[in-house]
Amino acid sequence: MTTPLQWHRTVPFSQLDDEEPTQVRIGDKLVALCKLDDQAFAVDDICTHEHAWLSDGIIENGCIECPLHQALFDIRTGKALTPPAVIDLAVYSVMIENDMVWVGV
Repeated sequence: MTTPLQWHRTVPFSQLDDEEPTQVRIGDKLVALCKLDDQAFAVDDICTHEHAWLSDGIIENGCIECPLHQALFDIRTGKALTPPAVIDLAVYSVMIENDMVWVGV
């Protein structure tokens, strides 16, 4: 049986930056919100290679870059694209309603 998503209000979409992720806390999770074109994406904020906040990195070409060892992850899928990371990030559902970004966990 699937557990239904619980939606959490985060930040206004208009405050997201095309090049810098935004860290939000949802319960005990740290999530990086990323803006790509006119969409928002949410991934785990902790790099799967070594403990570093991805929200301290940058967004470029649809990827979030870890500030510690420059591993790249696809912000749409969470897929680890370059070493040293080999484990994908968890991704979360996102909806935008009246300029507010909601994340489902």
